[in-house]
Formats: sequence, structure tokens, C-alpha cells
Amino acid sequence: MSSEKFVTFVWAPAGESLPLVAARFTIRRMKPAPFLNRRAFLNACTSAGIASPLLPGILYTLAAQAQETAPSAASPAAGPASGPGANHAASANTSNEAKAPALPKITTEMIDRAAELAGVGPFSDEQKKMMLDGLNDQRDAYGQIRALKIENSVPPAFAFHPGPAAKPAESSVVFQGTTPQLVFDDAESAAPKVSANLEELAFASVLELANLIWHRKVTSVALTQMYIGRLKRYDSQLHFVITLLKDRAMAQAKAADEDLESGLYRGPLHGIPWGAKDLLSVKGYPTTWGAGGFEQQTFNEDATVVQRLDAAGAVLVAKFSLGALAMGDKWFGGRTRNPWNPALGSSGSSAGSASAVAAGCVGFAIGSETLGSISSPSTRCGCSGLRPSFGMVPRTGAMALSWTMDKLGPICRSVEDCALVLDVIHGPDGKDLSAGASIDFHWNPDADWRSLRVGYFKSDFDPLPPLQLKEAVAGETPEDTKKREDANAAAQDEYTRRTYDKKYEQVALDKLTKMGVNLIPVELPKLPWDAMVPLLTAEAAAAFDDLTMSGRDKLLTEQGPEDWPNDFRIARFYPAVEYIQANRARTLGVRQFAKLFEKVDVIVTPSTDEQLIATNLTGNPAVILPNGLRGADAPAPPAVDDGNHDNIGGPGTPVSITFLGALYQDAKLAAFSHAYQEATGFLKLHPKLD
Repeated sequence: MSSEKFVTFVWAPAGESLPLVAARFTIRRMKPAPFLNRRAFLNACTSAGIASPLLPGILYTLAAQAQETAPSAASPAAGPASGPGANHAASANTSNEAKAPALPKITTEMIDRAAELAGVGPFSDEQKKMMLDGLNDQRDAYGQIRALKIENSVPPAFAFHPGPAAKPAESSVVFQGTTPQLVFDDAESAAPKVSANLEELAFASVLELANLIWHRKVTSVALTQMYIGRLKRYDSQLHFVITLLKDRAMAQAKAADEDLESGLYRGPLHGIPWGAKDLLSVKGYPTTWGAGGFEQQTFNEDATVVQRLDAAGAVLVAKFSLGALAMGDKWFGGRTRNPWNPALGSSGSSAGSASAVAAGCVGFAIGSETLGSISSPSTRCGCSGLRPSFGMVPRTGAMALSWTMDKLGPICRSVEDCALVLDVIHGPDGKDLSAGASIDFHWNPDADWRSLRVGYFKSDFDPLPPLQLKEAVAGETPEDTKKREDANAAAQDEYTRRTYDKKYEQVALDKLTKMGVNLIPVELPKLPWDAMVPLLTAEAAAAFDDLTMSGRDKLLTEQGPEDWPNDFRIARFYPAVEYIQANRARTLGVRQFAKLFEKVDVIVTPSTDEQLIATNLTGNPAVILPNGLRGADAPAPPAVDDGNHDNIGGPGTPVSITFLGALYQDAKLAAFSHAYQEATGFLKLHPKLD
């Protein structure tokens, strides 16, 4: 079999049950070069889709409008409060749902109007007449599928694999061999001393806490009580808890202590309190997805990741906030805050996971990423985040946003913590078809990272080109002048902040050179990455089809032009043909990244910029880690945090750097990132909350 990497879509056998669920991270949006603007990005991307929309989809909308204005049309009855995941408590009984009125037949005039929007045609009268029966039949078929009320947990009948499920190469054995058994020194002096004030352990690493538990210097019950106390105390300031699982946590902690006393030790996560992003289902508790209208939603099964952490002896203490349906840091209870500067949001969508870890309120947390949702909050909150290769961690029991892009991963205080967690949660579960059976990960902290070839995206570390501001044009109105001046002011502010943060990125390269790393200049493959992002919104609109069609999208907190309700509506005009073409372009991206990683093993890159889009599309793993604190001379944060950028924290807030790896070489990537983190010591920096 050829070793060339490519994108495949595996069709499931007919009639086979597919209970795949997926996870989702912050949508990052594109601002005109050279900056990446998270909230503006999808706006630009989806506009490309509108230029060539699905002709029958447009016809459906035009017919619906005609039906609404027709004198004889019946008024559509309001549907019940049913949405994605109709098996949960938030879903209403649909038996009394009013039947949608019949739409008027598609006409040749509608075809003309739709063709103009789609950028196709013009069609002759004969062609239009020939199309009518087929278009009407095709539109009628939509209703038959919609009537199924497909739950969010049901994936399409294909699975995305960004590369062949191959065994690690011979050169990778040192990084992906058998996980070394942790052996703690039995000497009394080996374990750190513990004072009467357990909160001194709040920012300890997982390995440090594991050492204390092993030596019986602290119990899981005592740690759990301490972290629950901190969660209660700082939640009023940071707004990161959706559901506190006190009873479940205390029962687990007690069991962990009893197991240890009886000689059963489950590994380094034994007795360690942790928190889950609230898109992971936990039986007996709400799984809200951070969204209005889903506050009481429940599922009858724990997510696979939750089951695996339970088996490892970890103690789940809370379900953490995420932006509504995994966008940003605003949820139905407010906005999750950055512990380093609570006046600002934590970014998202793994908002609560990053905020709580940074604030020393759990030992570790699980987040998810589709397009920046581990990277962005880890950057703002100064955490270490590991976004695994696509398919490394099964997403069963997690909210689906984009079946071909969603990824689950750890957010921790150190890269080593992330590796210890990933070692537990990775591997197939027989349900998520994207989780390959031969993909493996074994953490080896003693791996020889010096043998790795390290590249860096040279142009991303170069000084920024001069800023080009918009100039006045003849005849512009006062309103146009105001818009231009506001846009120029915003661009100038972002340019100033980006220029300031550049020096921290350069320091990272200097540090790597001092570590003996021979940096190899490489460049990001040149492809229209932003034009592929409508793949995400098309899949998201399908995942939440019933939310849009029932009108329940009005219950979501954010209702602006760049928020999910509007994005879902726009995505319905994305053509099936263009979706497939974008996936074919994505195949080219996967192949080009595979060739890039034939030259290097790890790539150093700023945490922002176009690489974030590209690597989420190709499925390559990333480690995001703190890279210092901004000085007193840093640009002041804006008066209002609009969620557009992650470099706005101001003096005393963290910056980050990102390391990228080849597909399924996550252990190799983690080993190198761990070495850099140990050499810098930035993981010891913590916010002052009191």
C-alpha cells in the first residue's frame, strides 16, 4: 500500500447504527491579511459560499417566500421546542407538531432569480422547462429527510481520515513505544512537603499531585474538597462552572482513596480532580452545550472520554462553560472571564476549561477544538493545550458540530500533564468511526527530542509589512467617512498589538537555538484555506438543522450577523457540489502537509495566523503553551472585548507559542514541546486572583 497520505471517506454499511458524536472549538474568523480575526473570519468565508449557492436550496427559499405572501397560504404554526438531540429532556413531544403548509411549485421565474444568486446560467426557456419537474421533486425530497428529526449524535454515513492508519515509523519507536510505568520513590523524603493549607497545591501539576497521592501525603477526598471550594469561590468572578458535580466527585474521591489503601493504583490520574467542557455527556446531569434552550438537556450515557477517565481513577468535579454551541466564551449564564484580566473574556469555545485550569481550580480539564477552541483560550489564559491528531480521541458522547473537524483534547498546566491525560483518553471505542484502530500514543518523557528535525514558518516570524490604511475617496458620505475612520483605528490598534507580540515569538526562536536546535525554514502550503472553512458551517448547519427549521435558534444568547443562527441560515445556501470541491482541495492540503513533514518532525509557529485554519482542516496535532507575560509597556486592552483577537490582554497577561506535528506523531510532538517548556519555566507563572 502506498505511503502517500490522502483524505478518504469511508462509507458505513447500509443499515448500520452510527452513534458517533463530535466535539467543537471556537470558530476563528478571517480579517484582511495579515491578521486572523476570529469573529470576522466566517463572515468572509460564508460570503464566498453565497456567491455560488445551491440552486435547489435557493429555490426552496424563494418558494417559501412566495408561499408566505400568497393570499391563500395558511399561516405556519409554531413548532414545538424540539432540537438536535431529541432524546434529551429539553426536547418537546413532536406528536402535535403542526404540518408545514405545502410550498407553491417552482416556476421558471424562480429559476432565473436563483441562477443569478448561484452564479450559473443563464438558462434557455427550454432548459428551464426541462428542469422544473426535477427541481420540484428534489425539493420535495428535503421534507422526507427533515421529517426524520435526526438527533445530533447521528453522523453522516462517512468518516474523515486525514491519512492512512499506519503503524508508527521505525524512527518513532523511541517516542511511541510502551508507556513507561510511573514509579515514585518510596523514600519519605521523595514526596513534596504538604502544609496545612492545601490551597498551596492549587497550581501543582498532575504529576506532582500524583506523587503526593501515591505517598499518602494527601488524599483524593482532601484535594477534591479543596478544588470544589476554589470553584465556588472564583466562579462568581470568572463564570466558568455550569454544573458542579459535588456528590459524584466526593463519591469518586472516596473510592479512589479506598482503592489505593487496598493496593489498587490506577495510574497517574488516580484521585486527580478534573473538569469537562459541557459538551461531554455525563449520565444524571445536564449537558447544556452552553446554549439557551438546552439548559435541562440530559443524556443517559457517559461520553467515552468520561468513561475512560473514570476508569483511570480521575475525579470529575464540574462541567465547564463553553460559548453557546461551541462559539466563543458567551454562554446562557454570561461570559467566562480570563483569570489574568477578568475584565476580558477567556476566549473559547473551551472557555471554562481553560479559565478553571489557569485559576488553579482543577488538576486538568478536557476541551475540544474545531477551529481554535483549545488554542484560543489556552493562549489567553496561559494554559498548555494539546489538540490531538484528528481521530486520536473518540468523540462519542460529545456534541457534534463538524464531523470532519471536531477534536477532543486536554487543557492542563503543563505539556507533560496533557500527555498523561491523552495517554488515557486516546484510542478507538468502536463507535466513532473516525477514531482509527491503529492510531496510538504512548507518553515517553525520556524520549530524545534532540534527534528531531525542527522547522519554523519563516514568513510568520518576519516583521510585519507596513500597515495600509483606507484612504478617503471622492464623494464619500459622512457615514462612509465614519466607517472608514473606525476601520482604520481598529486596524491600527491590532497592528500595534501584533507588532508588540512579535518580540515574544522571536524570543522563542532564540531560546530554541540556545537549546541546540537547528531551525529549518519552511513555509505554510499555499492553498485557499479560508475558502475551505464553509465545510465547517455546512456541517454545523446540518448538525443543528432542526434548531433552525423549528425557530428555536432564537433562544441562543447571541443573535448578530456573525453568530450561529445567521451562520446556519447562510450555510443552507452552500452547494453540495462546492462542498465536495472544497473537500477535494482539502485533500491537496493533507498531501502537501504530509510532504512538509517528510522534511521536518516539528514546526514552530505563532499561535494565530493562517496555520490555525490549515492544520484544523488537515487534522495535524498541535501543542499550545505559554511563552511569557507581556510587560508593563504592552498596549492597553480595548475598552470592550469583542472576542475578535487573543492578543488584547494588556500588561501582565500571557502570550503563547505553538508547535505542530505530523499526523499521529503526537508523542513526538509532546516530547519536544515538553523539553521547550522545561527550558523556559513559563508554566510556573500563575494569575493573582485575590
